[in-house]
Amino acid sequence: MEKQKPNFKIPDPPRGSKAILWRLPIWIFRFRLGWLFGHRAILLTHKGRISGQPRQAVLEVIKYEKATNVHYVVSGFGEKSQWFQNIMKTPEVYVQVGNKYFAAVAERLSPEDGEKIFQDYQKHHPNAIKNLSKLIGYQIGEDEEDIRAFTRTIPVIRMQPQV
Repeated sequence: MEKQKPNFKIPDPPRGSKAILWRLPIWIFRFRLGWLFGHRAILLTHKGRISGQPRQAVLEVIKYEKATNVHYVVSGFGEKSQWFQNIMKTPEVYVQVGNKYFAAVAERLSPEDGEKIFQDYQKHHPNAIKNLSKLIGYQIGEDEEDIRAFTRTIPVIRMQPQV
């Protein structure tokens, strides 16, 4: 019998007081302490799709290409994330890594290309996907097919520096 593909329910992003913890890393960058993250996290500044006002989010980097300064991030709450919806409307963004800033274009990868980035991430950080998925609120199994379905569900975004 063929195993059914897992059906993941993407959790809703935190709202109100529950969002405070998720927003705290922004203050680390604002206090000029972004260097503490190295290339493991970026501060993304993007344009609100409704207000047109600048908005910010700190995102974990799952891959960094030093030669091109390209950073890959994921939208843990899928297409429900406000920042994700905003960059899909206006992909021109600003990225802060440490205490350095650059203009970039955000591009969503195909599920296949995103899965390859996740596989590389899992190879270098074997428990990270399981731990992060639990933190966000996903229930994924231990077998390879469950993890693969999870990695194909979560959007992967490339932050390509503008020249």
